[in-house]
Amino acid sequence: NIKDLGINIPELSVPVANYVPYKIIDKILYVSGQAPVIDGKIIYKGKVGIDISIEEGIEAAKICCLNILAAIKHATNSDWEKFEEFIKLGGFVNSDTGFADQPKIINGASDLLVKIFGDKGKHARFAVGSSSLPLNIAVEIEATIKLQ
Repeated sequence: NIKDLGINIPELSVPVANYVPYKIIDKILYVSGQAPVIDGKIIYKGKVGIDISIEEGIEAAKICCLNILAAIKHATNSDWEKFEEFIKLGGFVNSDTGFADQPKIINGASDLLVKIFGDKGKHARFAVGSSSLPLNIAVEIEATIKLQ
């Protein structure tokens, strides 16, 4: 479905601190928090609802999701047959205390996964607000995936 939808999966991003981009334990792939970064450049910075719009926040979540797909692609050596299903997403939205649309923002990623993978893209999830995120990014999303 990725090709059919015309989606380009980026190269795996280099971590900005002392951690690995993903880890595999017993066929479970844990993907570190991904930012709205394209070609090493942060695309969406600041607080959703103040510095950027809700629509831009949703787009930021989609970019985070594409970076999660990059981690899957790298972890499976581009063999998508090794992918089984998404288990869980964890979404953090850089927002003010009065902002309550975090689930709507993280839906940008969730909706994209279901569009690409159907039922295998459905997952458990949390979507929370954060008073700040690293490098002032607008959204950060981590993922847990089952491999074959």
